[in-house]
Amino acid sequence: MSTVEVKVPNIGDFKDVEVIELMVKAGDTIKVDQSLITVESDKASMEIPSTHAGVVKDISVKVGDKINEGTLLLTVEESGASAPAEKPADKPAEKPAAPTESQAPAKPAPVAAPAAPAPNASSYSGQVDIECEMMVLGAGPGGYSAAFRAADLGMNTVLVEKYATLGGVCLNVGCIPSKALLHVAHIMDETAHMADLGVAFDKPQVDIDKLRAHKDGVIKKMTGGLAFMAKARKVNVVQGVGQFLSPNHIEVTGPDGAKKVVGFKKAIIAAGSSVVKLPFVPEDPRIVDSTGALELRQVPKKMLVIGGGIIGLEMATVYSSLGSRIDVVEMMDGLMQGADREAVKVWQKFNAHRFDNIMLKTKTVGVEALPEGIKVTFEAAEAGATSPEPQLYDLVLVAVGRSPNGKKIAADKAGVTVSDRGFIAVDGQMRTNVPHIFAIGDLVGQPMLAHKAVHEAHVAAEAALDKKTHFDAKVIPSVAYTDPEVAWVGLTEDEAKQKGIKVEKGHFPWNASGRAVANGRDEGFTKLLFDAETHRIVGGTIVGTNAGDMIGEIALAIEMGADGVDIGKTIHPHPTLGESIGMAAEAYEGVCTDLPPPRKK
Repeated sequence: MSTVEVKVPNIGDFKDVEVIELMVKAGDTIKVDQSLITVESDKASMEIPSTHAGVVKDISVKVGDKINEGTLLLTVEESGASAPAEKPADKPAEKPAAPTESQAPAKPAPVAAPAAPAPNASSYSGQVDIECEMMVLGAGPGGYSAAFRAADLGMNTVLVEKYATLGGVCLNVGCIPSKALLHVAHIMDETAHMADLGVAFDKPQVDIDKLRAHKDGVIKKMTGGLAFMAKARKVNVVQGVGQFLSPNHIEVTGPDGAKKVVGFKKAIIAAGSSVVKLPFVPEDPRIVDSTGALELRQVPKKMLVIGGGIIGLEMATVYSSLGSRIDVVEMMDGLMQGADREAVKVWQKFNAHRFDNIMLKTKTVGVEALPEGIKVTFEAAEAGATSPEPQLYDLVLVAVGRSPNGKKIAADKAGVTVSDRGFIAVDGQMRTNVPHIFAIGDLVGQPMLAHKAVHEAHVAAEAALDKKTHFDAKVIPSVAYTDPEVAWVGLTEDEAKQKGIKVEKGHFPWNASGRAVANGRDEGFTKLLFDAETHRIVGGTIVGTNAGDMIGEIALAIEMGADGVDIGKTIHPHPTLGESIGMAAEAYEGVCTDLPPPRKK
């Protein structure tokens, strides 16, 4: 027999984590993956498992000690294999069987498809490397939330993710890093604005490498936190690209090409979406998608954004603040489609200085990579209109949308029905046409938003255990994290008109907000829409600084069926930007004393 040291494994981006419990003592016989100690940080508590089996000879830590990766925990006299087990030792593997009636919810009742695998579902009788009760494919906000919720509910859970870190597009190359850069851009713009208020700063010196390192550090901190929480819940993370083999098996191809087969009783598909590529756009490092734009390879003098949606305009904000001149081309008749048109006008007026050209109702028809730059050719979308002249750019961002990954996971072998566009139909419990397989997030339809996916994830994990839970959100808020921010939820005035819903509005301009005026940022407004018959709130828009932080109150009001009196009589703190919501409701009721008296009807 040999004596080995058991040390703290990688626990993510955590340092000096406190030991709060010793779970073994000298002389105990332990197994691989058996918990040794419990540690606690300011975020979570977790148990540290053993990497070796044998008899504990000596314990090197005590309660109250601060430990880090590599800290010696104890020494073990080995008694057998020391490799980490693929599954918990106290949960013997059980070969998954084909789905039976007892495994399916009592009332599956899928909305969009028959409650049975499609005829082309495959069978699999080969080797199974890992077995689990719940398999989650994809570790974005929806995927990791589904896996963590399933584990919290007691399910032996495997999380399959193609990237080395958890968090998916949102955390690694989307929502989080873009907000880190947008924060920097906002501070740069605010310091420039301070000169108008009597406080002048020198022109900022941008260290692009240090800025990139800051953005990467934000990602590392967040992904490290997720790794910690996965371990705390004993979620088995398997890295690789997953493709279904059958209704109860998935093959995972790792970064090194090695393959593993995971057998599961239930599954949640959270495979997300990918950027849409334009077929005529060549491969060139000066042509990027949102992921490439976030890499900050350069700060171009002249940049084109193809697509006037939220992602393109957020990145335009960042690069403009760093010193680039921006052109935007959009096929539709306005930027930021889906948002309130009045709010977009406020945003566009405030940001006019950023753009040399905003080409609406214009198509991009040619992109050519030349040594001197990227030559882009345009064509008017309307017959008879004049097309813009071709332009040369140092950097081109293609941000024309995202498409679901339903066609990339061999879902047909599991019997899961996938539409031609790559979407997967689900019912109110996020169940696909195969009763034990669920789907969430971008794959199941618009809006493709992380906060929607997280709520769907909780529903799917709970429904997998036959809990009576449904995804029945009345509204889902949207936010453009530009400057100013544009946030909306529920109906806009245009949508109400299109649907034939008669609405009335309460409108509060921020030039009447003491806080907005004091901040020197009174360009915005808060607008609430109420059903003309019931007087209940059905929609709202905020444009201005921190609009995204406030839109949740309007979403809650809609969910609760509040009317103008409910919102207006709720006391909001003064002076804040948030009180504009209460004042907009008062304006609707005709009782706002911070605006001129309402016209008598």
